[in-house]
Amino acid sequence: MRTVHPIEAQSYRLLRAAVDTSALAPRTRDVVERIVHTTADPGWLDDLVPDEAALQDGARALAAGAPLVVDAAMVGAGITAYPSICLVADGPTRELAAAGGLTRSAAAIRLAAAQAPDGAVWAIGNAPTALAELLRLTGSGALRPALVIGVPVGYVGAVEAKAALRASGVPGLSNRTARGGSAIAAAAVNALLYGDPLA
Repeated sequence: MRTVHPIEAQSYRLLRAAVDTSALAPRTRDVVERIVHTTADPGWLDDLVPDEAALQDGARALAAGAPLVVDAAMVGAGITAYPSICLVADGPTRELAAAGGLTRSAAAIRLAAAQAPDGAVWAIGNAPTALAELLRLTGSGALRPALVIGVPVGYVGAVEAKAALRASGVPGLSNRTARGGSAIAAAAVNALLYGDPLA
């Protein structure tokens, strides 16, 4: 059982006084509130595109011990209660990227897919090319994720990759704009792990 610090509890009470999330479905509310709490930015309420059924599936997968794959070490660093797989700094990733003309982020996703082809939760917060490669693999049938948290940040390719996630039918969480980042991806995973801190 996680102990909620009084500061966190008070922060959530203030958040709920400022932003009405009461009509959201349970897992959607957990994720939206955790991201708003992490950023102190209520604008995420209208930017996020959650899928309640997908979030429920992702939470169940994590509760059952499914692999968690992240695209950047900073995403994993923000998720302290659950181990993650991040291959972006590994030697084979560098070799595959160089040989295949890929970004290291895309190469890391390709190699991680071989380790966790079925039922993993994927959290992409940094690299649009990582999300694009993940969608290529799901489209080919090589990868069957329980949930894809696709919130990479950037002016090049991020909006397009997130739109492609929504259009793909892959169970996912995304947002509409170019913003995102490791902290957002980690917050979404933490929301699925922790639930409502005031419950």
